Amino acid sequence: MPFRPARAEVQLELDMLLLRMPDGRVRQHSLNGLSAITMDGFVAAKIDARWQRRFVRMLVLEPDAEPRAARNPDTVANIVVITPPDQGAVAPNVVRVPEAPHAAAIIDTGSWEALADWMLRGGRLAALSIADLAQLACIATPQFAALIGEVAAQRALELLWESSGPLRGGSDVDAALHPLTEAAKSSPRAADALMSALAYAAGERRRRSRR
Repeated sequence: MPFRPARAEVQLELDMLLLRMPDGRVRQHSLNGLSAITMDGFVAAKIDARWQRRFVRMLVLEPDAEPRAARNPDTVANIVVITPPDQGAVAPNVVRVPEAPHAAAIIDTGSWEALADWMLRGGRLAALSIADLAQLACIATPQFAALIGEVAAQRALELLWESSGPLRGGSDVDAALHPLTEAAKSSPRAADALMSALAYAAGERRRRSRR
């Protein structure tokens, strides 16, 4: 059988990370008081009866220094999420990088990039472009996806109104939301975000037209 470790499923809330592990267990992590770093690492795996080291990207979420002392020691272990080792290049033994912990959650590369980008930006929707929001929506819970859609609509309307005034047509909004439309073709959560965005944009245009 090809080497392909089982993936975890990631779902993101505004301040909560949910990881459904391959065995069905769900890890629930509050993101409050956590800082994020990314680094290269490796996973050791037995492939075709031989041990190999495969490069992975590691997202490490660790408690900030100040609240660490006040927390229960059992709750301060770092959360580590990695890219799929089966997609990583072979890491030579002479390359010194840390080994990913066995408890690390393996998620698809696109999900890892969206989660890492969100955490490194401090978990702020205001810092994201429409393309970034579309990527984030793919790993969001339905409730968070709806909020992401509203923010994407606000961003699209602001861009259009800055250039041409408040009565631009719906087709222009659709064009501005193109990254979200594309993501919705393959992601149910992005589709939820797109519906929320279109509904918000339509309502906002109606309100402005009455003024």
